[in-house]
Amino acid sequence: MNMVAKYPKVAGYELIQQIGGGGFSSVFRAVNIESHQVAACKLVQIKEETTKKERQMLDREIQLHAALKHQNVLEFLHASIVELKYKRQYVPGVYMLLELAAGGDLFDKIAPEVGLGEDVAHYYFCQLLAGMDYIHREGVCHRDLKPENLLLDAAGALKITDFGLSVVYKRKETGETRLLNGVCGSWPYIAPEVHWEQPYEAEPVDAWGMGIILFTLLTGSTPWDQPTDQSPEFLRYISGEIFDEEPWNRIGEKALSLICGLLTIEPEKRMKLPEVFAHSWFMRPSQIGKQGAVALADHLTQSLRANGDLNYAMPDLTNSSGTRKDKDGDDIMLSAAHESQFTQTLLLFSQTQSGRRYTPHLTRFYTSLGPGIMMQLIKESLDALGVKHKDGPTGEDERGEIYRLRIGGHDKRRITFKGWIELENFRYAETDGSFCLMTRDAGNPISWRQLWKALVLSPAVDPHVLRR
Repeated sequence: MNMVAKYPKVAGYELIQQIGGGGFSSVFRAVNIESHQVAACKLVQIKEETTKKERQMLDREIQLHAALKHQNVLEFLHASIVELKYKRQYVPGVYMLLELAAGGDLFDKIAPEVGLGEDVAHYYFCQLLAGMDYIHREGVCHRDLKPENLLLDAAGALKITDFGLSVVYKRKETGETRLLNGVCGSWPYIAPEVHWEQPYEAEPVDAWGMGIILFTLLTGSTPWDQPTDQSPEFLRYISGEIFDEEPWNRIGEKALSLICGLLTIEPEKRMKLPEVFAHSWFMRPSQIGKQGAVALADHLTQSLRANGDLNYAMPDLTNSSGTRKDKDGDDIMLSAAHESQFTQTLLLFSQTQSGRRYTPHLTRFYTSLGPGIMMQLIKESLDALGVKHKDGPTGEDERGEIYRLRIGGHDKRRITFKGWIELENFRYAETDGSFCLMTRDAGNPISWRQLWKALVLSPAVDPHVLRR
């Protein structure tokens, strides 16, 4: 029996702490102790049941991602593979070393049903367009554009990631293109023609995804659960009725014309990326880029400050007595790589028993009750919210004892969400409190934020939550 999972060093980097993941992978913070550099490592485990086709897809992802070099594409650094025959020594899998997006998830900072101000949405949409224009010029179609695949670096720049469903559709030398097949992507972001069971053009599929992302940036929600006649909202979009309804009726005229251009049903009539560059909303001058990192972080979290969310993520903890460093020297390691003005203003550092720790998620809260009692109250609240849960492995690390709960369900757009709730002891005003962190590994970040808020405000949990 394998006692403790051991991970190999990847190009000199040690896997230190899991910071996220997806349905098929885990993402770790990785540290090169000698060079004091920090990266991310995506691990896709290889198991007995891993198929040849799945291996080929991983090889393709590595090849495609490694070849893409652009300031708005997450940089691919190195890949290592541990085959099954070495499983006594290390966890078998494909290890992809990537640039660490220390600013976390772009959509983790957006208040549900509110969105971002038009200036911030414009700032990030321009970067998305620059990255996607480059990717298409390289002959690659992303095919899985959605909020959870847009990350931020320590300076607040947008980084496109996750090329697991990407394909080459164009020869750079000749410009010759091929049609694509197969349904892939997440329902709310998929273009309608992907469902039509016929081959489809590559570029319009990504253009559609960009239209959905722009809508989501501006409104804090996706427009429909799927672009088919099964969706009443999509049918009202086709008939034009939806434009008088919330949230469509609060989108500015120019932004709306761009969204409708990108969300044109017939792919051959859909707006192309060169036309987006010429659109009047895109061409509007941006003030935000000139204001610096602190202003950018303030603009980005404006909707979370306005609705009170940040009062839970960062309460006043002056009474707390936790100041130790952890054995990994986290507090020290962070200073160089993560602690930019942008990440500090974004509050991506949580005060915990072992000192300040980098936490790329704002879905966290502190309570005045210890982890054991608190976990029971959280389970009661999850039951009331209809969220499935089961106990995870309780373990000890440098933070002391950690209580873990695996949770999952479906959001109102029928997208599956999965993730973890972790509770650790936190001394507050000389009594035992808890630091509670919710990390998502599948599903829409905006829905995850809604779940976090529902839990914080639930009758069983709310009385014990510390707030500013």
